[in-house]
Amino acid sequence: MTGAIDEPTEPDTFDSGVEAIAALNDPIRRDLYRLVVASAEPISRDDAAAGVSTSRAVAAFHLDRLVESGLLETEFRRLSGRRGPGAGRPNKLYRRSGRTVSVSLPERRHDLAARLLAQAISQTVSEGTPVEESLREAAAECGRLLGAESRRAAGPPAGESAGRSTVVKVLAEHGFEPQIAEGIATLRNCPFSKVAKEYPQVVCRMNLDLIRGLLRGMGSSGVTARLDPGPGRCCVRLSFA
Repeated sequence: MTGAIDEPTEPDTFDSGVEAIAALNDPIRRDLYRLVVASAEPISRDDAAAGVSTSRAVAAFHLDRLVESGLLETEFRRLSGRRGPGAGRPNKLYRRSGRTVSVSLPERRHDLAARLLAQAISQTVSEGTPVEESLREAAAECGRLLGAESRRAAGPPAGESAGRSTVVKVLAEHGFEPQIAEGIATLRNCPFSKVAKEYPQVVCRMNLDLIRGLLRGMGSSGVTARLDPGPGRCCVRLSFA
């Protein structure tokens, strides 16, 4: 494959996604978030308070909580447009952040499947490579990059058992819900479940290449991934040497 591989984008962790969504549990906070999102321009604390019929102090508290949760961003600007001495302090303004928050139970990664498919189609158009081959290469390289990053984050494994536990941990972080019994890891969840049901031959092969790439990037030579589809679980199973 001669085309460049995009760095895989990591989704929010399950915990951070839940925390961000939980920040909207308060009705005032939900109204403030909707108000900010609906505004064409960043909104001040005074305008936010007036927009939801609450005090400036209450609005400021909830707006800042939304910033802490990563749902809003801030900037400082003088709304009067005046500058220099006597112009007053800049106003703290709020706007929606660029963060995308999504929590699904069980976890789904259809965004990743769509990105890999789009990347494969792009390579096919530009290079004439068969789309199936392009998809397999894109999935394997994406998995390798994710695995290499996970390996750097985990540090050197302290023996075979530690290496195995790292593999299980990484697979769990990516939504596969691994369950080990007698040296076999069954992946109880398919992050691409809905698409896989409609296009199993394409998605299951992509999934296998992604996981093999992940294992290769982690340096997990004692683990073998193979297709072994079954009802209610991922089509890939892993065997530990």
